Amino acid sequence: MNIHVIRAENYEEMGRIAAKKVIKLIKEHPAAVLGLATGSTPVGLYRELIQDYRQNGTSYRSVRTVNLDEYVGLDQTDHNSYFSFMREMLFSHIDIKEQNTNIPNGKADSLEEECLRYDRLITDLGGVDLQVLGIGRNGHIGFNEPGTSFESNVHVVQLDQSTREANSRFFDSIDSVPSEALTMGIATILRSKEILLLASGASKAEAIKQLFEGSVSEEFPASILKNHPNVTLIADQDALQLAGNIE
Repeated sequence: MNIHVIRAENYEEMGRIAAKKVIKLIKEHPAAVLGLATGSTPVGLYRELIQDYRQNGTSYRSVRTVNLDEYVGLDQTDHNSYFSFMREMLFSHIDIKEQNTNIPNGKADSLEEECLRYDRLITDLGGVDLQVLGIGRNGHIGFNEPGTSFESNVHVVQLDQSTREANSRFFDSIDSVPSEALTMGIATILRSKEILLLASGASKAEAIKQLFEGSVSEEFPASILKNHPNVTLIADQDALQLAGNIE
């Protein structure tokens, strides 16, 4: 088992611990490439990064970012797009250059070409130094649903109903949740030099239990992280409640 586990007391502490790792990397490598995630899990991390920027002036002017995914069909101006999410939750509050932030274009004329472009972009940046991930209740990472090939690169996915239901709290109704997304593939994620997996809340406890006790299988995408040489899981007590005495 290659996954290093850091136990946090609660969601707030999870965010603080994660932020310290990100800030340490940026101070050591000011032009680091950060892989970023969306959803409620990393919001606490972003809040801590903003507070540190305001208090300590940690600079992001040379940092480059690549986001995991974006919904297909949403304009960047749509408040539910991940483009808007990242600006609201992080980018507009720090000194990062807009041209250094990268998010897949869910409105591209050719989604196939966009997938190839985004893969090339990550390669041209020299790869991701630190990739932030959440974990879905069904084990998805990024938007890689159960059954996704471990060999997948950036691709278009049909979103699982459970994923759409989990994300519907951000929309007016589940009918408003897009059924497709662009996502970094599992092979893309695994090329990251370091992975930071965040998990919070009792709703993620079963997934964390399966991550540690189950076998490596495409039916549980996050399981492949056990084969990566540099993964840290930061999880709160609620998320770890079923996982036994993991260290």
